[in-house]
Amino acid sequence: MSLTSAAIDNNRVKELIAVTSGVPASDGAGVKLTRIIGNAEVDMLDPFLMLDCFESDNPDDYLAGFPTHPHRGFETVTYLLNGRMRHKDNQGNEGVIAPGGVQWMTAGKGIMHSEMPEQQDGLLKGFQLWVNLPASAKMTEPAYQEFPAEQVALEQRDDGTVIRVISGVTDRGTRGPVVNHYTQPTYLDVSLKSGAEFSQSITNGHNSFIYVIEGQVQIAGRSLRAKQLGIFGEGEEILLSAPAATRFLLVAGKPLNEPVVRHGPFVMNTQAQIRQAVEDYHSGNF
Repeated sequence: MSLTSAAIDNNRVKELIAVTSGVPASDGAGVKLTRIIGNAEVDMLDPFLMLDCFESDNPDDYLAGFPTHPHRGFETVTYLLNGRMRHKDNQGNEGVIAPGGVQWMTAGKGIMHSEMPEQQDGLLKGFQLWVNLPASAKMTEPAYQEFPAEQVALEQRDDGTVIRVISGVTDRGTRGPVVNHYTQPTYLDVSLKSGAEFSQSITNGHNSFIYVIEGQVQIAGRSLRAKQLGIFGEGEEILLSAPAATRFLLVAGKPLNEPVVRHGPFVMNTQAQIRQAVEDYHSGNF
């Protein structure tokens, strides 16, 4: 669907309802990052609990990494654009995430893992997204869906548009390798040439956002520049144009509409469940 089409149904088209640049933060052993979701301005966007962007070519900003730490009750999604990150857990899993690779980890009932840079210098850049789990799956067995760059679905269009599909399906039928029945997420990495237009259907009722990695986009008369997050309102179609070459993440998912109680790396539905998680962690039951 073209942005210039007279047939656009404005009731279907999503508009931006909020724009934010996130806040500087640090995590792990002092890794510097920008917290885009999960801060005082944007606490969460159900089912998305947190979105961090880490980007630095200064080793002092990232070499300390994320030493062994626990998770329970949600999923972590690590998507790397530059650099390499080694992960290990207490179940014997180990591997390296390289540029263009993604790791979708379902922490479930509990896991201990570490994420450490595999480099001494150079640019380390990527994202970590936290996705909530429904109450029925909070205590599921931990699991991984991990794919190197060559296994992430790629869609290339005649106008130069390139879409890397991590999860969900594009309007032209390209389907990402990650399968998730809990929140039915869409996770796209889209690159557009200057002057290009882009559209993508989003399931009605799903929450959605865009994060501009580089360049600029125009959405319903509003401009979104690099390192800005835009949250969409209601509708079933995202339409945008690129006044300059741009790259962005487009993410959507089904809200769970359940109580959320957070305590650091634990995300449950009640305070009692949080207390149990802390007790289990200190008792070595992860």
